[in-house]
Amino acid sequence: MSKIGFIGLGRMGKSMALNLCRKGFDLIVFDLNVSATNDLKEAGALVSPSVKDIATECDIVVTMLPSSKEVEFVALGANGIFANAKAGTVLLDMSTIDPASTLRLHEIALSHGQTVVDAPVGRLAIHADRGESLFMVGASDTDFPRVEPLLRAMGTTIYHCGPVGAGGKTKLVNNFMAISLCQMNGEALALSQKFGLDITTTLSVLYGTSATNGQLRLNFPNKVLVNDLTPGFTIDLAHKDLSLVLASAHANSVPMPLAASVYEFFSQARAAKFGHYDFTGITDVICNLSNIEKPRVPEGWKVEN
Repeated sequence: MSKIGFIGLGRMGKSMALNLCRKGFDLIVFDLNVSATNDLKEAGALVSPSVKDIATECDIVVTMLPSSKEVEFVALGANGIFANAKAGTVLLDMSTIDPASTLRLHEIALSHGQTVVDAPVGRLAIHADRGESLFMVGASDTDFPRVEPLLRAMGTTIYHCGPVGAGGKTKLVNNFMAISLCQMNGEALALSQKFGLDITTTLSVLYGTSATNGQLRLNFPNKVLVNDLTPGFTIDLAHKDLSLVLASAHANSVPMPLAASVYEFFSQARAAKFGHYDFTGITDVICNLSNIEKPRVPEGWKVEN
């Protein structure tokens, strides 16, 4: 079996790497967080001392990193992936980064006889824990079959969205909607609270009409509405993704006034030191600013199907 490198063991990456170990992949990992690498070592992975060592030993190198800056750092340079990996190596980048950066990296990879696949992750951290992630893949028809077994070990749903870059572009469309829905839901629930309405009745009405959405039905009842603000996806990361959405929209002359408005409110939330909250916590930010009681459902309340 080919050796697989995995760089980036954050909240999502660690769970994804653990799923690869559980499915029997020969995995070598690298992260600056010693605790995360120790957990992977206990699961059977080898821990590499450097990106360079991973690049020289692996046929596919997975990156799951916060932004374009970190992906470019590990890919480029004398100690990076491209300079040290053999011809035919695939960089499988699962980060959410600027699609233009993905295309630049792919061009550089080709000059080394290597290729890039972008496969950003859909769904939440809890889905990554269970191996139920969704992947949006940008890959050549040659590379897609090479990475598909890894994706199936980490998730349940895979979409080949097109050539390199198409996965990241699809992710930006998805995250624009998911983040904007969080903002809309937060404003709606704050207004409901100000009106003095019963939260469970309000939710039941919203779930029974076309106003319902996946964030309100699937995410909110498991996070902010039960007072759990531990991040599955932080306000900081949502803000970063919206900046990518707007940059790409500007580059393609697409007006996105809603994205701009949501971006600025998330900027305000970060300035108020709420960036570490789960992004459903934007609801609490709105309530804090308005002196409104935060919406919380009673213990044991469940969403009715």
